[in-house]
Amino acid sequence: MARLADYFLLVGYDLNKRGSSIGQGKILQRFPEKDWEDNPFPQGIELFCQPSGWQLCTEKNPPNFFIAVLTDINSERHYCSCFTFWEECAQNLIDQRHGEAEEDAPLPSATQLYAPKTLVLVSRLDHPEVFRDSLGLIYTIHTDGLSVSLENVVGNLLTCTVPVTGGSQRTISLGAGDRQVIQTPICDSLPISNCSVAQLFRQLGITNVLCLFCAALTEHKILFLSRSYQRLTEACRALLAILFPLRYSFTYVPILPAQLLEVLSTPTPFIIGVNALFRSETQDLLDVIIADLDGGTVTIPECVQIPLLPEPLIHHTQDALSLFLDPALQIADLAFPPSSITTSTLRMQDMEVRAVFLRLFAQILQGYRCCLQLIRVHPEPVIRFHKASFLGQRGLVEDDFLTKVLEGMAFAGFVTERGPPYRSLDLFDELVAYDVQKLQYEEGSQRNLMKHVQELAEKLYRNENPYPAVSMHKVQRPTEGSYLRPQNKSFPLFDESSIQWILDQAAAKMQNAPPAVRSEKKCMVPPGPPIAAIVERNGSALANSNRRLEVVRNCISYIFENKMLEAKKLQPAVLRALKGRAARQCLTQELHLHVQQNRAVLDHQQFDFVVRLMNCCLQDCTSLDEHSIAAALLPLVTAFCRKLSPGITQFAYSCVQEHLVWTNMQFWEAMFYGDVQNHIRALYVSSEEAEPNLDEIDEEERSALELASEQCRLWPTLQREKQLELIQKEESTVFSQAIHYANRMSYLLLPLDTSKNRLLRGGAGLGDTESVTNSFITNSMAGSVAESADTESGFEDSEGSDVAHCVVRFITRFVDKVCTESGVTSDHLKGLHTMIPDIVQMHIETLDAVHRESKRLPPIQKPKLLRPTLLVGEELVMEGLRVYLLPDGREEATGGSLGGPPLLPAEGALFLTSYRCIFKGTPVDPLVAEQTVVRSFPVASLTKEKKISVPAHLDQYVQEGLQLRSCTFQLLRVAFDEEVPSEVSEGFRKQLHKLRYPQDVLGTFPFSVGLSLQHTAQPRTKDKNPSIKTISKNLVKNAKKTIGRQYVTRRKYSPPSWDLRGSQNSLETQGDDISVSEDLDRSTLTISTLKAPDKQAGGNMAERACCRDYQRMGLGTLSNSLTRAKNEPFRISTVNRMYAVCNSYPGLLIVPQTIQDNTLQKISRCYRQNRFPVVCWRSPRTKAVLLRSGGLHGKGVVGLFKSPNTAGTGPSQTDSTSLEQEKYLQAVVNSMPRYAEMSGRNTLSAFPSAHLYDSPDKRQPKLGSLMKQVMGGKEDVRGGQSSRGIKHPAMRRGHVEQGKWGSMRGTGRLSSYAMNADVGSRLAARELLTPHQNGGPSDSALTPRRAALYIIGDKSQLKGVKQDPLQQWELVPIELFDVRQVKASFKKLMKACVPSAPSTDPSLSYLRTLEDSEWLLQLHKLLQVSALVVELLDSGSSVLVGLEDGWDLTTQVVSLVQLLSDPYYRTIEGFRLLIEKEWLSFGHRFSHRGAHTAASQSNGFTPIFLQFLDCVHQIHLQFPSEFEFSQYYLKFVAYHYVSNRFRTFLLDSDYERIEKGVLYEEKGDRRSPQICRSVWEYMERIHKKNPMFYNYIFCPEDGEVLRPYSSVWGLRVWDYYTHEALSEGPSYDWELVQAHRHEEPEKNDSSAPQTKRKIVWPSYHASQRLQPDAITCLLDELQNLEMDLRPVPERWKETWDKVKAAHRTEVRHESRKSSALLMSSSVSSQRQSLGIYLQESGVGSTLNLSLESGPSTTSTPSGGGKLGARNSTSTLYNQFNTAERENRSYEGILCKKGAFMKPWKPRWFVLDKTKHQLRYYESRTDTECKGVIDLAEVETISAGTPTMGAPKNVDERAFFDLKTTRRVYNFCAQDPSQAQQWIDRIQSCLSDA
Repeated sequence: MARLADYFLLVGYDLNKRGSSIGQGKILQRFPEKDWEDNPFPQGIELFCQPSGWQLCTEKNPPNFFIAVLTDINSERHYCSCFTFWEECAQNLIDQRHGEAEEDAPLPSATQLYAPKTLVLVSRLDHPEVFRDSLGLIYTIHTDGLSVSLENVVGNLLTCTVPVTGGSQRTISLGAGDRQVIQTPICDSLPISNCSVAQLFRQLGITNVLCLFCAALTEHKILFLSRSYQRLTEACRALLAILFPLRYSFTYVPILPAQLLEVLSTPTPFIIGVNALFRSETQDLLDVIIADLDGGTVTIPECVQIPLLPEPLIHHTQDALSLFLDPALQIADLAFPPSSITTSTLRMQDMEVRAVFLRLFAQILQGYRCCLQLIRVHPEPVIRFHKASFLGQRGLVEDDFLTKVLEGMAFAGFVTERGPPYRSLDLFDELVAYDVQKLQYEEGSQRNLMKHVQELAEKLYRNENPYPAVSMHKVQRPTEGSYLRPQNKSFPLFDESSIQWILDQAAAKMQNAPPAVRSEKKCMVPPGPPIAAIVERNGSALANSNRRLEVVRNCISYIFENKMLEAKKLQPAVLRALKGRAARQCLTQELHLHVQQNRAVLDHQQFDFVVRLMNCCLQDCTSLDEHSIAAALLPLVTAFCRKLSPGITQFAYSCVQEHLVWTNMQFWEAMFYGDVQNHIRALYVSSEEAEPNLDEIDEEERSALELASEQCRLWPTLQREKQLELIQKEESTVFSQAIHYANRMSYLLLPLDTSKNRLLRGGAGLGDTESVTNSFITNSMAGSVAESADTESGFEDSEGSDVAHCVVRFITRFVDKVCTESGVTSDHLKGLHTMIPDIVQMHIETLDAVHRESKRLPPIQKPKLLRPTLLVGEELVMEGLRVYLLPDGREEATGGSLGGPPLLPAEGALFLTSYRCIFKGTPVDPLVAEQTVVRSFPVASLTKEKKISVPAHLDQYVQEGLQLRSCTFQLLRVAFDEEVPSEVSEGFRKQLHKLRYPQDVLGTFPFSVGLSLQHTAQPRTKDKNPSIKTISKNLVKNAKKTIGRQYVTRRKYSPPSWDLRGSQNSLETQGDDISVSEDLDRSTLTISTLKAPDKQAGGNMAERACCRDYQRMGLGTLSNSLTRAKNEPFRISTVNRMYAVCNSYPGLLIVPQTIQDNTLQKISRCYRQNRFPVVCWRSPRTKAVLLRSGGLHGKGVVGLFKSPNTAGTGPSQTDSTSLEQEKYLQAVVNSMPRYAEMSGRNTLSAFPSAHLYDSPDKRQPKLGSLMKQVMGGKEDVRGGQSSRGIKHPAMRRGHVEQGKWGSMRGTGRLSSYAMNADVGSRLAARELLTPHQNGGPSDSALTPRRAALYIIGDKSQLKGVKQDPLQQWELVPIELFDVRQVKASFKKLMKACVPSAPSTDPSLSYLRTLEDSEWLLQLHKLLQVSALVVELLDSGSSVLVGLEDGWDLTTQVVSLVQLLSDPYYRTIEGFRLLIEKEWLSFGHRFSHRGAHTAASQSNGFTPIFLQFLDCVHQIHLQFPSEFEFSQYYLKFVAYHYVSNRFRTFLLDSDYERIEKGVLYEEKGDRRSPQICRSVWEYMERIHKKNPMFYNYIFCPEDGEVLRPYSSVWGLRVWDYYTHEALSEGPSYDWELVQAHRHEEPEKNDSSAPQTKRKIVWPSYHASQRLQPDAITCLLDELQNLEMDLRPVPERWKETWDKVKAAHRTEVRHESRKSSALLMSSSVSSQRQSLGIYLQESGVGSTLNLSLESGPSTTSTPSGGGKLGARNSTSTLYNQFNTAERENRSYEGILCKKGAFMKPWKPRWFVLDKTKHQLRYYESRTDTECKGVIDLAEVETISAGTPTMGAPKNVDERAFFDLKTTRRVYNFCAQDPSQAQQWIDRIQSCLSDA
C-alpha cells in the first residue's frame, strides 16, 4: 500500500514581490508541514504551477489543469497535479499597480485585475484522472458553496492509501458525497500510457515519431513545443512508453518553466517540453531536435545526424504502424471497398501502436541473453553484456543505430534490470523468448501480424484496466460558467489544526497495522532462441563454401603431417579463404584438435606456417573481435611452441603481437569474464553431480544463467555458513583468473626484443593511464599516422618509454576494473598489485633468452632485389632499401572486387636517385610472383611525405612505413622491412627532402646531370668573337647595373616616378626604331644590337619564341629597314631590353606605333608588378588584338575609368599618368582598321555595322549570354547552350538583323540608355527598344554598339568603378578563382584520384570527392572566360586581359584564347611556340609555383600550368581533328613540366634564365649528345623516331575558331590523373620504356607455344601501347620491311606524307566519279558521324556536311570551278583529308628565276597559310615538293622588273619580287591581275600572321 497523495499545496500570487515585470508565486499553505521520511518535499513547485510566469490578467480565465513531472536526486519522479483558477484582486492592489506602471511594464487600462491561484497535489503515483477529479471537487465545494468541510476533504485525500500493483480495484471517497474508483496495473514494470501514444502519432505522423524514437535511443536532445501544457506532458509520456523496455535515464522535464529556459543549453541529452510562447528562445539551439506538436513538424539541425533503424526493420515497422493508425489506406484502391471499416478506439489504438514497438524491440534484442556473461552468483548476481559478440553474431557490426543503442545509458540500465536470471517476468520477457520462425512468419503475413499485435495490445490494455466493467464514478463538478460569477470572497485558507489532526489519526492507525509485504512471483528467465537461429546465413555461400573449408582443413593436416611441400601448394588458396569468417573459425577449430595437454611442440617450418596462418586470421579482425577469432586463438598462442635450444622454448605469442586487438581493454575484459563464467559454471556443475535425480546429459547442457537461476532460488534456504562458503569459492575463482590473465596479458603485450623500448603501434591505451576502457581504439594499424617518434611507438611521455612500466600500468588498470566489478576483496587486490610487476619482470627475462636464441636461427630467404634501369646521367643516391609496397585506395591492383591479379602488396626495394624515387619488386602473392612491379615518380614532383603505421606482413615483422605523394598522381605507400634500421629509413627521408628542396636551382637535376657544375667563378678565356654566353653575361651585368641604379628604393607595387630619370635613358631617342646604333661598346651589347648576318649569336636570339611569333603575325621584324615599321600600327619596343621596366616580361614587346618608350615607363606604374599592357596576338580577319597585363593598381583603376570632365585644381603626376594610360588604350583602338578612320574624332557613333561585322551573323545573344555568365549572371552554368552560344532563332527576324551596330560611344541620349544596362545585357541586345517607343530615339540611334576594347579584370579590384560613357573601352569585371583555391582544389583532386586508403563512407566516394574538389568547376570557369574573349575578338573588338599579377590566370586565359582562335597554335610547332611565348617569356613563375627550392617550399605546389593543359585536353576531346598533336603529347608535357628532368620549365622569367645562363646555350657546350637540356629537343628526337606525338586524324579547317563546351557536365576527368602501368612505371621517360620493351622478349620461354595473344591486365600493362591503332601497326610493319631491304629505313613522317600525297592523288581522280575508295569512304563516314554529332549537340560546327555543298574555300586559277562542284562524298573526304591539300590557301603557276646563272622556269606554287609557307612543285600533279620559302623570313614584296631570260610577250606589271633575309626571289605571273592577286594573297598572309 502507498499514499495516494504525499503533499497538498495552496499556491497564490506573491503580492510582496509584484514590483518586477514578471510576478512570482508563493506557497500559501502546505500539508503536511513536515516532510515524509521516505519522500522529502520537492523544492521549486511554485515555478511549475505557472510555467509561463505569474501574471495578472484583465479577464477571468476558466480553470485549467495539467500535471508537471519533477525528478529528485534519487531519480524518483513526482507527479505534481496543478489546478489553477483566477480570483479578483483587491482594490488597493490595483491602485498600487497603477502607481508602479511608470516604472514597470505597461498595464492594460482595465480597472479589474485577476490573480491566479493553484491547488497542487504531489504524488509518486500516476493517476491523472483521480487527481483531476479530487482537485476539481475542492474547487467545486468553494465555488458552489457546498456544505462540506474543505479540511475534511483535504485530510481524507492525504490519508488515502491504495495498492501500488497487482491489478486490484479500490473505491475511495473524500467525504463530499463522491465515489472514485482506482485500478492498479497488474505489472508495474509496464508503462501506463492511456491514449498518449496514439495522440502523439496523430499530432506528428509516423515518420516524425520514428525519428524522435531513434533520437531518444541514440541520446539526442529533444524539445517539444505546444501551447497546451497537458499535451506536452502526454507527448513526453508517450515517447517514454514506446521506449519500453528501455528506461530513459537522462533529464526528463515535460513542462519547463520560463525562468529555467537556460537548462536547454545543457550538454547532456534531455526530453523537455516548453510552451510555444517561448519559441523564439529556442531558435539559437544548434543541437536540439524540436518537435512542434501544434504544427505537426519535427526540425532537425544540420549538425545532428540521427542513425535510423536498420533495414528491413524500419520498413516493416512503418508498414505495421500504418496498418493500425490508418486502416483505410489498405482499402483505398479497392474497386469495391467494404461499406464499413472496423476501427479501434483511441485507447485500443494506443495499445496496438505500443505492441508494434514491443515487437520491434523483441526483434532487435532477440538473443541478447546468449551474450550475457555471469561473473558472480552470490551474494547478488553480477551480469555483464558482451556487446561485440552480440553485434558480430547478429551481423550488425556496421549498423550505427544499434551500436549507439548498446553503448547508451538506457541499455546499461536494461542489462542491470533484466540481466539477473531469477526474477519476476513481464510481457517483454515472454516476447523476446518468442520463436524466431514464428516472428518471421508473422512478418510475411499481414493477417498473422495483425492477430499477434492485437493479442499483445489486449494484454497491454488488460494490464492498465484489469476490471473493464468499472462502477460509475460520482464526483461533483461546478455548474457551467460558474467561474464567471463574481465572487464575494477569495479561496479561503485551510484550518491547519483540523487537517493535522486527521493526519495524526491516520498515522496512529498505520502504526498498529501490520507492514505491507509486496509479494513478487519470481521464476527463471527463459533464455530465448540462440543467435545462430536468428541470423540468416544465406548470401555468403561463395565465401564460406565447403570447398574452401576443406582446403583449410587439408592444409592444417599437411602441416602437422610434415608434408610441407603440399602445404606450400595450398598456402595461397588458404590465405584467400581466410578472408571469410567461417574459414577463420574453421582454422581455430582445426588447430585446437592438435593441442595435447595444453602444449604442441613444432619444428621450425611448422611453427612458421602456423604463425603465418594465425597472423592472417588476426589481420582481418577488428580490435573489438566481434567474431571471437582472437578469443579462440588466445589459448592457442600459448600452446604452440618450438624448441630453440635446450631449456629455451619460443611460443607463438611472441610472433603475433602486432595486432591492435591485444591492446584493447574491452577485449581483455570480455575474455576474462567469459573464462570466469565458465569456471563459475563448472563450480556449481561439480557441486551438483552427486545428486542422483539430475541427469548428467541435461546438466551438461544447462547454461551458466540457468544454473545461477537455480542457485538464486535456493539461496534463501541455505544456512549462513554455506552461503559464506559459496561466496568465498566464487571470489577465489575470480582471483585466480585475474592472476592467470595478468600472465596472459604480459605474454602478448611485451615485445620479443624489449631492449628497443618499442610496444605495439597504435597502442595508445598502454601509455595513457587516463583512457577509459569503454572507449574504442580508433587508430588503425593500417591507417594511423605516426606524427612523431613518441606517438609512433605508442607512448606520449618519457616515463612511458619504459616497456615494463607501461605494461604494468596497463595490466594494473585492467585488474582494478575487473576485480572491483567482480567483488574481489581488497586484500586480494593488494596482493595482485604486488604480484604484477614480478610477473612482468619474470617474463622479460624469459623473452631475453628467447630473443637471443631466435637471432641464431637462419634467416628466412627473401626475394632478390631488382635494380631499376637508370637514365643517362641519373645516379643512385641511396641503394635499395627492402620494403613492401602496400595497396592504397586504388583497387585496380589489389585483385579485389574489380578482379585481376593481386599485384599488391609487393616486396622489393625503394631506390632514390638524383632524378626519381623508384620502387621495383615482385608481388607477394605466389600466383603472380613472376611479374615485376614498378612504381616511381620524379623527386621534384613530391608534394607530401609522412610516416604511417602499417599492419604486420604475413612473413616478416614490419618496422615502420612511409607515404610519398607526388603531383604526377602517384602514391608510394611502403613499409620498411625489419632489416632496414630506423636510422637508415630516417636518412632516406632526409636525403629525399634535400633532393626535393635544394638551396638553389643550380642544385636541381637538369643542372647537375652529365657535368659537375662549378658554382664558383671560372677563369675567363679570351675570345675574339663574343659568344652567346658572353652576351648573356653582359646583358645580366648591365641589367643588374640598371636595376641597381633605378630600383634601389623600389617596392613591390610602388616604383618611383619614371619622370625623374627620363633624361638618363639615352635609348629613348630612337623609340620608334627597332635597331640601335652599332657604335655601342661590346660590353653593353644587347638583343637590340643584333644583326641578321650574325648567324651564331643573332640567329638564336632573334629566333626566340616572341620574335618568331611576332614576325609570323606581321607585328614586327628585326630588320634595320624602317619602311615596314612605319606602315604598321604596332612596333617592337626595346624599352625592356635591360629588364629594367619589368623583369618578368621578355626583352622585346609589341606596343602601338605611336607610343613612345618613355610613355611606357610611366604607364607601367599603374599595373601590378609593372606588367603594362602589351600585344600578344592579332586576329587575321578582324585585326582585333589581344593584350595582356597585370591587374590595375587602385590609382590606375581610378585614373583609367575617371570621368574626363572632372574638375581638378591642377595637373598632377597621377593625372599625367592616367592621361598617358588613356592615350595608350586609344592607340590600341586606333590600330584596328575599322576604328582607325575615326582616330581624329572622339566618338565611334558614326560607324555602320559593315565596319564592325563582315555579315549580320547573329552573334549578339551568344556574347550577351557569355558575358552575363562570366560576370556572375543567373545563367545556367550547367547548360550546354550557355557556353556554346547556340544561335537564337529570335535574332533571325525583325529589326535586329537590319540594324547598324556601332560602338558604345555615341550621342548623349544613347549613352544614357546604354549605361542603365550591364555589359552582358547590352551585348545580348536585350536593351533594344522598338522605334519611337515612348517617344524615345529611333531604331538606328538606339541600337547597342560594341566597344572597341574590352578590359577584363578582377571583380574585387574593380569594385565600385563607374564607366565613363564617352570612352571607347569597356570594363568587364569577372570573378575567377585565386591561386590558393587552385592549390586547395588540386590537393582534393589528388586525394580523389589517388586515395591513400579505400573508404566505405559514401560521402568519400570517388565521384563525391571529385565534386568536392571543384577542379572541373575551375576548368569550366576558365573555358567560359576564354570563350567570351574569343567571341569578342572574333566580333571585331580588342580585349585586354589583366587578372591578378598577370602571370597565372592571365596566362591561362590568353593562351587558351590563342589556341582556340589560331589554328597554327594547334600544331606541334605552334603549341610549343605558344608555351615558350606566353608561359616562359612572359614570366609564369614555374619555380615559385612548383616549389623547386627550399626558399619556395612553404608556398607549396600550385598547378597553374597543369590546369591549362587540362583545358587543352578538354578541347582536344571535343575537336580531335583540329590538333596535330595527340593526347599523349599533353600528358608528356604535363609530366615533364614537374619532373625537372629538363631546364625548360625552371626559373620564373627570362631575366632569371639569362642570369643562370639557361636562356641562350651554345650547342657546342654540351658534354654529352645523349643529354637533352630542353624538353622540346627531347620530344623532337622522339617525334622523328616514333609517331606517338602525332594525331593521325589531324585535318584542320581553314581559319577555324573553336568554340568548345565549357559546362561541367561536358568535361571529363583526364586519364592522366587515374591511369598507371605497374609493369614499367610512368611511360614519359622514353629510354626506360624502350629498355623495358627490349627486356620483355627475353622472358619468353622458347619451349612454350608461341601465340600472338597477350593477356592485358588493368593497372599493370599500358593497354594503349599494347593495343596500338591500325596506322601505327602499318607503319611499324612497313619499317620492318624496309629494314630487310636497306639498313636505314625511311622515317615514319616521310612515309606518312608519301601515303597522304598518293592517296590525295587517287581521291582527286576518283572525285570526278560517283564512287570513292574504301579508305575515303571509311574516313568520310567517320567525319560525317563526327560532324553530325557536333551539330546536333550544339557545337556550332564549322563543318559543312550537307549533301548540297557550297563553293569550295580552296581557290585555284585553273580548277576552282571543278572543285567547287564536287560531289558529297569527295566533299566529306576533302574536309577530313589530312594531306597537304587542305593547307593550300592559294595555288597556281608562276615563273621563277633560278639561282645565280640559272634560267626562268614555270613551277606550280602553293601558298599555305597554316604552315606559313610558299611551296613549289614541278607540276600540278607532282607530289614531291621541290622547295619551300618560309614566309617568316619575308621582309618585303614589291613590283619587279624583267631580268635576263625572262618570258617574252608578258606585261611588265606581271613581274614581282619577294625579298627574304637570305635572297631575293623573282616571279612572273601570266598577267598583271594574277600578279596583283599573288601579291595581295602573300601580303595578307604576312599581315594575318
